Amino acid sequence: MKKFSFLLFLFLTSCKFSSDYTPARIEGKQLQITDSIPADESLSEFIQPYKENIDREMNQVLSYSSFDLTKRDGELNTAIGNMMADAVMELSNPVFKSRTGNSIDIVLLNHGGIRSSISKGPVTTRTAYQVMPFENEVVVAKMNGKYVRQMVHYLIDAGTAHPVSGLKLEIGKDNSIKKVLIKGQPLEDNKDYYVATNDYLLNGGDNMVFFSNASEVTDLDYKIRNLLMDYFKQQDTIAPVRDYRFIRIN
Repeated sequence: MKKFSFLLFLFLTSCKFSSDYTPARIEGKQLQITDSIPADESLSEFIQPYKENIDREMNQVLSYSSFDLTKRDGELNTAIGNMMADAVMELSNPVFKSRTGNSIDIVLLNHGGIRSSISKGPVTTRTAYQVMPFENEVVVAKMNGKYVRQMVHYLIDAGTAHPVSGLKLEIGKDNSIKKVLIKGQPLEDNKDYYVATNDYLLNGGDNMVFFSNASEVTDLDYKIRNLLMDYFKQQDTIAPVRDYRFIRIN
């Protein structure tokens, strides 16, 4: 044993390693994962109990939908987007108020964040994961009115049904602003507002750079997906509709 250790020592000490060594060639082979690969039965048996438990959790019925909901059913506001923004307003506001004594004025989410439609029938835990598969959390940004006005112009220029709540916006055919109301009152440039959104948008996602002007931010530690599940549990049946919160008028 001592002789082997000595020889190994001599081998290692005789090797010289260069810090600038570059491999002469790197080879690889792509392996296609298809249904033709036979399953490992022992592995399948091992994971089966876990799969069944996850399926039970994911298939738990939380509510029912009266009809199909899609994010493409309106130009500037959609039923599913309105529901999500209103859910954030309804369930986040008590948390925010208990921590700060203030109330949320506006909710702004992003159209692209709605990753799935909701089919007519049972709404399950899986539904919430499909609609919101990301780990985004609710944050509340304190914004001066002049930056909220930048947000309004962003919504108009985008021409997309980004989900909003607490905001009423009317624009003309030429995108001119006809009316901007925050909780029923005209937007004031010198007033501070509390805007609930998600952490992705707060950090400039979807080019929402106006959030960089927030004077303070409160993280509610509340994932939007979890919020949706809580919202569904409170509703025997969901039946959101398009309304007049963001419209184009003649």
